[in-house]
Amino acid sequence: MERFVQPALAGLVAALVGFAGSFAVVLTGLRAAGADEAQAASGLLAVSLCSGLVALVLGVRMRMPISIAWSTPGAALLISSGAPEGGFGAAVGAFLLCGVLVVVSGLVPWLARVIAAIPANIAGAMLAGVLLELCLAPVRATAEVPLLAAPVIVVWAVVGRFARPWAVPSALAVAVVLIVTTGSGLRGADLAPALTWTPPVFSLPALVGIGLPLFLVTMASQNVPGMAVLAQYGYFPPLRPILAATGLATLAGAPFGGHAVNLAAISAALSAGPDAGPAPRRWIASITNGVALAVLGLAAGLATAVLAQSPPVLVEAVAGLALLGALAASIASAVAEPSGREAAAVTFVVTAAGIGFLGLGSAFWGLLAGGATTLLHRRRAPTPAAVGPRS
Repeated sequence: MERFVQPALAGLVAALVGFAGSFAVVLTGLRAAGADEAQAASGLLAVSLCSGLVALVLGVRMRMPISIAWSTPGAALLISSGAPEGGFGAAVGAFLLCGVLVVVSGLVPWLARVIAAIPANIAGAMLAGVLLELCLAPVRATAEVPLLAAPVIVVWAVVGRFARPWAVPSALAVAVVLIVTTGSGLRGADLAPALTWTPPVFSLPALVGIGLPLFLVTMASQNVPGMAVLAQYGYFPPLRPILAATGLATLAGAPFGGHAVNLAAISAALSAGPDAGPAPRRWIASITNGVALAVLGLAAGLATAVLAQSPPVLVEAVAGLALLGALAASIASAVAEPSGREAAAVTFVVTAAGIGFLGLGSAFWGLLAGGATTLLHRRRAPTPAAVGPRS
């Protein structure tokens, strides 16, 4: 029995770190997309249940430590995009499009290859532009609510020095204590978990401006890195069934407010690494991860009620702290190749500006501008006659 304890605990820790470290981003993103308090709580519950179920099924079928999570960068995208015309129903329609595209990627091999062919510098710059505004929130919070923000940031910095995976959860715990002790309490709040159905509205601006970038961000910043993390520890699961499963889970959760389900990238290392025990038994971590994540989702109502009492900038500050690592990684990816830095800068500036046109969000225009710059400055390969020394 003891041989199963280590992987089981690893999966539990991965779920706790993943949930506590980013659920504030999800709730903030859903509220920014037009969800009310009940719809936001329903969305968090939906992605928790769907992620947990997929992790459980894939872990049992593939006997690998496959961690599933919601798209944290996708939730950050919702914050930068804002509420679409048509309200939260239009955002739900965009979530459905994202799910369809992920499923199609799993069924049609060439589509997955097309997504993989998007230059890493453009994808990284787009994600960096999406994350920048939110990652500035800790600075704004320090200026606006210093007595609340300063302890959160100090705890994040100190814990991160000694136990990095627990830095954000610890900062969140401090924030929750401060919110509860300085707020009006939870009297009258609806803490019971409940799924709220939101009829989808299919609006072209929302589909193109939110659904398409959400799909691209989820693929580029979650699914592809998630596979890389598994490969790092010697696991090579087939990608297509995973995409099909996570896409179907996204479709199932979207009408209840869930934005996207995908492979975990950061917390995947906790379940697949050596701390999860001997390699043949690490798949057990996927089981406990899935079960724990689904159970944690039942606290969505409580989490939403607590954060609703907080100054919005403080919630955004916690979310920004959670995304600083992702911002650093995306910037590094954007500027890794000197020849692509100008296109990456264009993508970043257009996306970070946060200004939409024709009803389409800045992430879409950033991707388009960066792609156009790349094509404009692409150098032709030398012809065979031009290669080699002259005679």
